[in-house]
Amino acid sequence: MGRRSKAREVVLQVLYQDDLNPPGGADDRDQLLRWRLRKPHALQFAMQLLAGVRQHRAEIDQRLQQIAANWSLHRMSPTDRNILRLGAYEILFGVTPGEVAIDEAVELAKRFGTAQSPQFVNGILDRLMHTAGQQDPEPIKPSG
Repeated sequence: MGRRSKAREVVLQVLYQDDLNPPGGADDRDQLLRWRLRKPHALQFAMQLLAGVRQHRAEIDQRLQQIAANWSLHRMSPTDRNILRLGAYEILFGVTPGEVAIDEAVELAKRFGTAQSPQFVNGILDRLMHTAGQQDPEPIKPSG
């Protein structure tokens, strides 16, 4: 696993903790980055991702909600929700090419999500990438 992939994995774990235990403790959670990521470049990348997702979370959630019709964020699994937040941050605000951000998010979904997670994450983030400049993108309807 590459350094950036490992950084994304650890950031996902911290975002998951932020999501399920919102009040306080962010400094302790940030320590996880320092403990798990020994390489300075990986740590710096992870800290930028984490700070960016936290700073833009309301906007990211709004965009995800627009795209994922009939799937409110609170109905999504916490793992999928936070993988989507991380991928969406990279697509909307990061320097990572959109295709790479999606591939990385799908890999996280394969490792930590359910059997349906990779396809779900791919569909949402692909739509986000293709509508990133639009104010009101067409929502994705759930299958089934």
